[in-house]
Amino acid sequence: MFILSKLRRIVWGQPAETKAERKLIVKLDTVILSFCCLMYWVNYLDRMNLNNAYTSGMKEELGFKGTELNIINTIFYGGYVLGQIPNNLALQKLPPRIYFPSCVIAWGLLTLGTGFVHHPWQIMAIRFFQAIFESSTFVGCHYILGSWYKEEELGKRTAIFTSSGLAGTMFSGFLQGGIYKSLNGVRGLPGWRWLFIIDFCITIPVALYGFLAFPDTPTSTRARWLTDEEKRLAIERLPEVKKNRGALGWNLFSRVLGSWHWWGFVLIWIFASNTEMFSTNAIMNIWLKSTGDFTVEQTSYIPAGVAGVGIVATLFLGWYSDFTKRQWHVGIILSITAIMSGAIMLNPPTRGAKFFALFLNGCQYASQTVLFAWANSLTREDDAKRAVILGGMNSFAIAVYMFWSLVFYNTAQAPDWMEGSIAMMCMGAALFITTTGVWYMERRDKNMTEVYGADPDASVEGGSNVDGKDNINIETKN
Repeated sequence: MFILSKLRRIVWGQPAETKAERKLIVKLDTVILSFCCLMYWVNYLDRMNLNNAYTSGMKEELGFKGTELNIINTIFYGGYVLGQIPNNLALQKLPPRIYFPSCVIAWGLLTLGTGFVHHPWQIMAIRFFQAIFESSTFVGCHYILGSWYKEEELGKRTAIFTSSGLAGTMFSGFLQGGIYKSLNGVRGLPGWRWLFIIDFCITIPVALYGFLAFPDTPTSTRARWLTDEEKRLAIERLPEVKKNRGALGWNLFSRVLGSWHWWGFVLIWIFASNTEMFSTNAIMNIWLKSTGDFTVEQTSYIPAGVAGVGIVATLFLGWYSDFTKRQWHVGIILSITAIMSGAIMLNPPTRGAKFFALFLNGCQYASQTVLFAWANSLTREDDAKRAVILGGMNSFAIAVYMFWSLVFYNTAQAPDWMEGSIAMMCMGAALFITTTGVWYMERRDKNMTEVYGADPDASVEGGSNVDGKDNINIETKN
């Protein structure tokens, strides 16, 4: 029993001190974490199906030309950028238990509609609006998880959450391979159209689960599965929030833009997210098809291994960041793997080396876990500020992604993507620099807190005698 208990502490962290808190955490994991994971799973399932459909007959049937697939992806991420911050601000005023499932239903219906299109421009319109609704999930769930869990609980659970999206990517590949083999031509529909229909059927039950069970936030929950004592404990066990959910106002601009957290975390995520480019632009799918050596099923199945690598890296590095409380280590590790994958892709000596580089790039998905958990932990004193920063991180990263993918990772550059390989190495180097900068600012804030015993963003007025005997008035900016 001692060995099992020790192993449990290493893998899942130190148990809560009281039985009541341990019971509460089990309930939160059972409902909140499960719904967030399922929502993100179908989010990625409905998003990544386009790449799998493209290489399974859609391109030929709809007459795709040139970089139209890249243009569709760019339009999708345009809607994704527009939806990030508004969706997170909506969570400040609207009940998440209603808002999240409603968004799921909306993008599920649009996914269904994609199965009946007849021209690429129709997909462009559908994907734009689908992206607006889908953009509620990633940063919204990060916000909700940060509202319920302690800092030392957050990394592992964020890892599980982000891994569910990768599982959606994997499942989409396997699903498309299976559909093409078993349903292609059934009722006169090609296999790629059946993919969108079946994805819709999988999506709707997740929305219904959210309507029934999701508990909002600790200060607003009405969940019947939580007792009154558990609702109070959910608030008391977390650090005090100086500005609670819904505290918007004009001073939100100064609270966000006047903080290094905005600039630091927006920059770090711009660089980190764009080190995923080999994995998120269907590079392996397109390369495998270009060789002519692989079947349609294989071009769907093999790239699923990239997501598998991402899941393993995400879970391990999420656990590592919680266990060591050194999130910056993960940023450094992922900057190195990005540079390595770019360098190999630039001049792969063998086909095996190219496979290795593309699979290695799957590790970059782990940055989603650690960097958002890091931002959540360092901004939890102000709910609205935290919501805007999390949304801003993804908005600006996707804004860069939109043109970066067109310039460096478009289908016309297949099968080598030499420009993309150079861009990958540059993004890896930028990630290394910004990770170091954010770590420095975090350490500076901790040192100031130890000296002044107050918010490191405080302004100090009054005497400045080096012996510390003069009266000092510390006024918090926020």
